[in-house]
Order: sequence, then C-alpha cells, then structure tokens
Amino acid sequence: MTKGRSALLLLSLAAALAGAAPVTAPDPVAEDALLATLTRRAFDAPDAVLAELRQRWPTHAQPGQPREAAWLMAHGRVLLHAGQIDAADAIAVQLMAREDGVDRSWLLRALAQERVGKPATALASRALAGLDKRCPPGDEVLAVRELGCDFRSAWEALRLLQREQSAQGAFVNAEASIRRALALARAGDDKHLAVLSQGMLAAVLQLQDKLDSARAEIRAAQAQVPGDLVAGARLRNFEGVIERRANDVPASRSALEAALLLAEQADAPHLAAQLRANLVDAYMHLGLLKEALATGQRALPVLQRFRDRGSERALHHNFAVAHIKLRQFDAGRQALAKVAEFGTDPGDLVPRARELRELAETWGEAGQYKEALAALHAERELNARANERNRAAALEELGRKYDSAAKQRDLDLLARDGQLKDQQLANQRLAQKVGVAVGALLLLSIALIGVTLLRMRRAQARLTANQSLLRAQSERDPLTDLSNRRHFLAVMDQRARDADGSERADGFRGALMMIDIDHFKNVNDWHGHAAGDAVIVEVSHRIRAAVRDTDLVVRWGGEEFLVFAPELPGDDLALMAERILRSIGGEPVDTPEGPLRVTASVGFASFPLGGSNAAGPALRLHWEQAVNWADMVLYKAKAEGRNRGVGITAVEAPDANTLAAILQDFDAACINGQVRLRQLPGPT
Repeated sequence: MTKGRSALLLLSLAAALAGAAPVTAPDPVAEDALLATLTRRAFDAPDAVLAELRQRWPTHAQPGQPREAAWLMAHGRVLLHAGQIDAADAIAVQLMAREDGVDRSWLLRALAQERVGKPATALASRALAGLDKRCPPGDEVLAVRELGCDFRSAWEALRLLQREQSAQGAFVNAEASIRRALALARAGDDKHLAVLSQGMLAAVLQLQDKLDSARAEIRAAQAQVPGDLVAGARLRNFEGVIERRANDVPASRSALEAALLLAEQADAPHLAAQLRANLVDAYMHLGLLKEALATGQRALPVLQRFRDRGSERALHHNFAVAHIKLRQFDAGRQALAKVAEFGTDPGDLVPRARELRELAETWGEAGQYKEALAALHAERELNARANERNRAAALEELGRKYDSAAKQRDLDLLARDGQLKDQQLANQRLAQKVGVAVGALLLLSIALIGVTLLRMRRAQARLTANQSLLRAQSERDPLTDLSNRRHFLAVMDQRARDADGSERADGFRGALMMIDIDHFKNVNDWHGHAAGDAVIVEVSHRIRAAVRDTDLVVRWGGEEFLVFAPELPGDDLALMAERILRSIGGEPVDTPEGPLRVTASVGFASFPLGGSNAAGPALRLHWEQAVNWADMVLYKAKAEGRNRGVGITAVEAPDANTLAAILQDFDAACINGQVRLRQLPGPT
C-alpha cells in the first residue's frame, strides 16, 4: 500500500472515530461549493487546509460510500498545492478504481502534469471526454441543473486545454474553450470561476489583437468581484498582463500594484509572490532596475517554498534581462542557466517566443550582437510554428463553415429533388386522366432539373474559388498584402531544386536585403497601435515602389521586411538600398495621430559572396545562411546609429570553417579586413 493510501485510510478512520462529521450527507451543491472554497484557499495555505479537510471529512464520504469521489478529488488538489505530487498521484489511483471517479482521476493527473511543467492536454482532453457525457456543450444551464454536470471539473479541464492552445498559438480554439468554461461557471452560479474565465478570455482576445474587446471583458468582470479579494487580485493581474503586452507599461504597473495590495489584504502569500514576480517585468521596463531586482528577491523564497516552478522560472528570466540591462553580463548568463534548468514545455511556443524576443532586444541594446542574433533566430522559428498553428486553427474553422454551407446546399438540392420526384408521380397520375398535360409537365420537370444542376455547378464553382482564395490568403500578410514567411520559404525551396527535384549544387544565388523600421516600439507606445499599423502599411508600399517588379518583398515579422532580388549585382543592390532609405525616410507618414517621420535600417548582400575566391565552393551558401548574413549587416546598421544601410562588398574566406568563424565574430572580421562593407547614410 502506498504512503498516500495509508495516510488517507488513517485520516478517514480518525474522522469517523472522532465523530467530527455529520452522519447524514448535506446538500451536494452546498458540499461542492465548500470543497471548491477549500481548494482555492489551499493555493496560499495548503497545510492549514489539509488539517481542516481532515477535521471536516464526513462519514458519508468513507471508502465505497456516495460522495467519496468528490472529497478524494478535493484532497488530491490540496496535496498538489502543497507540492506532494506522489501523494496526489496515489489519490488519482484510488479515484480510478471508482466508477464515478475515473474522469476526476484523469483530471487530477493532468493538474499534476501542469504542476511539474509538463504537457497536460492529452489527460485533460480524456477527462473532458468523460465529463461531456453529463456536460454536453451547447446548453450548459440544462447540463448543470438537470443532468448533474460536474461543471467545476469540466471548467478546470477546459482551462488546461485553453492554456496549451494559447501557448501553441491556436487562439481561435483557445477562445472557444474559455467561452464554454465561462458558460459553465455562470450556469453553476460560481462567480469566482466566472471572473477568472473573463480574465482568461480577455488575455486570449488580446493575443488576437482585439485589445478593446479584452479591456471590455476586464471592465465587465470588475463588477462581479466586490468582496472576493482573491478574485479581484487575479483579475487585476490579468489586466496587468494585457496592458504589458499592449506596451502600456505604466498601466501594467498600476494594475499589478493594485493586485498585490488586494492579495496582501486577503493574506494570500503565494499569490502575492506571483504578483511581485510579474511586477519585476514592469519595473524593469520602466528603467527601475534595482527596484525590479529587489522585488524579485523578495518573491523568490516564497515561490520556492510553494514549489511554484513556473513562476520561479519566469522570475529568473526577468532577473536575466535586468542584469543584462545593467551590463552585468555574467550575472545575466547565470540567470539564463537557471532558466534552462527548469526546462521548457515544448508546447509553450508563444510565451517562449516572447521571452526570446525580449532577450534579443536586450542583448542588442547592450551591444552583444552574437547573443542577440541567436535569440532572434530562435524566436523567429517559434513564432513561425505558432503562426502556422493559429493559421491552421483559423482555416479549420473556415473549413467547418464552408463544409456546413456545402452540406446545407446538398440538403436543399435533395429536398428539391424529392419535390421533383413527387411532382413526377403526380404527373403520372394526371397522365392517366389528361394525356395532353403529360408533355407540358415533363418539359417543366426537365427545366427544373436543368436549373437545379446549373445551381449545383455554380455552388461547386463558388466553393472551389473560396478554397483557392484561402490558399492564396495563407501566403499573404493580411495587414500589408505582402508575401509572408510561408510564401518565401516555398519560393526558396523551389529555387533550391533542379527540374528533376534534386537539390542544386551551386547554392543560393541572388541578393537579400533586411529592412527594420527604427524605434518602431516608440510608435506603438506613444501613438498607439493604429498609428503603428499605418506606419507598417505605408512603409510596405514605399519598399514595394522602390524595388523591381520581379523582386519578392516579404513581411518577415513585426516591423521587419525582407527583399529577395534575383540576379542583382552589388552596385545595383546598393542603389536599390539607397532608394529604399530615401523613400522611407524622405517624407513623413500620415497616421491617425498626425504625420510621423520614420526611418529604417537596411542590411544587404549579394550572393555568392564577393572576394578573391568568390567563385569557389567555400562561399556557396544555403539560403538560410544567406539570411543570417543579411541579418548580421542589419544589426551592424542598427549598431552604427540606425537610419542607414550597410552592405557587404567582399568577404575573404579560404574555406567554409573560416566563413563560419567570420559570422561568429563579425566585428573583428570587419576590423581586420576579412569583410569589406559599404555604408549608405539615410536622409537627414
């Protein structure tokens, strides 16, 4: 017998002998509400709640009796809050042995996986599949009030699902999951869960760039929290996260400090430590670096006491950023090593990409370009995977809509066909009486069938056109209508192969230009996202106008653009870069906030790379390596002060190893003459 089982049996016997619990079972609804309250309190006081649970354990919840599964589930969740993972797993085994505990067992195991930072989607989905028998989606009020739906367990399973859906970039699916969870909370009249649902919904809406809708959800939820300090603190935390992602750092700090005050009033030390960990980020981006480190050091021992690995990992990441900003590079690297010790859930694409973007910007601002470039490349890869998942979810949703419309059209056609057949039968009966009418009715039937077939062909043509449009839209950036990264990868894959499908031996040929809008974050922060979108759209138009019709212009991500120019020599490439610099920075951009002057930094290179042995095999590169070189000179342009172009005119490298070493220490290679650059000043 496991240690967890022994403890539970002793606990049950002690409760029975002491006579602490009533003999008759209370109202199940009231009892479930009590267990929910105890479980929530356990987040901040697990040991005290465990003791209270032992005292309250009723005789009707003894092994094999009704309601045992509900109490076992509450016990398992409190053990998870206490960090006793093995004991909670023993509870899951006991639940699995009960017919009414199987779904709760899968859910408890999913929560344990989340607690240790491992994927929980499969277990949560399995739990939800069983719970759906009494909690069918669609009419949550009926399910809760008449079918006996365990809505709190279903809510928890949906929370786990939407968490991983959001982390993987499937925001459409995440929004659907959390809206269903909100409907369950409202049907069960659980205001605490309803408030948390609206906070999570707001976070998912913000991830889809629906900032106004997200803020509206926060305001609507605030009316539900009076008296519930913990719910109020968690809601203000959601508000802080949303404002931080919207780059309104002062508003984020204000919301998080208000949340911390509520948590301290509620005597919730664990929640308060999480909020302090979040405040570190806000203080850091307001330039209050010493305050950020002090706040984090105050939160760290509490998070360690509660074994909160997720929050502790995020805190070490913020420590790393703060140390790098203070130019304490060794301390920053040590903090990043701490982050690596925690590992990363492979499904957390979006949060990890956001961390890498922040690290790339911080290393770049500190002049550590090698670390910045490594972080930027890793972030781009994760963003591409997250965008692909989000695009797949959106296309799946569109596909379901089109399938539904097509099925409805088929039903309509079948109904019409049935009507025609009925008409034909009627015509046959009439033909026996009136021979003259037979011909007319047959002609009418043929005409109707012809019309029906024509409509079917038109419907099929529209469906085919819509499918073609979806495929085309998946390769275009919706804001600028430029090609996106997916289209660029397809073009590169096609050019890298010969007619027979084999990979070309001569490597990448052509010119690449990386363009980054200078200080674009300030545009969003000071003038709003509408102005930022206007700047991106106008810059894309100016770039497109400055290049050739045969050149491929790609929105590479955020405020970055890439131009691929086939067969363009170095001098012509420099002239194109100069045109782009003048076009972007020469005239202000009209925005909803008024005209804004915008400049850009440009890095460019023509491939194969030039030099004394330009035609040799050592300088033949794959297109991904070529993008790295263009990236590197873009960083050089930014480091030189922005509003300028930097291009590679020659590279002296006898072999591939030397070429790779140059990329590792680019500044040194420029100084000793291995790399020769061309500088293009931007418009003043």
